[in-house]
Amino acid sequence: MRKIVLLCNGGLSTGILVKKMKAAAEAAAYECEISAAPVSSAEETGRDADLILMGPQVRFQMGTVSRQVTCPVYSIEPVAYGTMNGEKVLEQVRKELGD
Repeated sequence: MRKIVLLCNGGLSTGILVKKMKAAAEAAAYECEISAAPVSSAEETGRDADLILMGPQVRFQMGTVSRQVTCPVYSIEPVAYGTMNGEKVLEQVRKELGD
């Protein structure tokens, strides 16, 4: 089972996206655990993650987060984030992980 962590300023806006991604994952029978957290907790929350996705508003911190974790770190595509398109973001996850 894959573990995906979404990071943003406070973890609130990504919380909505997480719900939509979970629904898309269930519909696709893709086994994963998806959570949202503030970027300030990246080192702790990303410790055992398979992939971290960062909200567009915090993507400038990708270098810092990448140095704190061992998994890949990517930015969520701004249009998919802005429209809260969980299916599209899950598609990005699967592509990046090779699933």
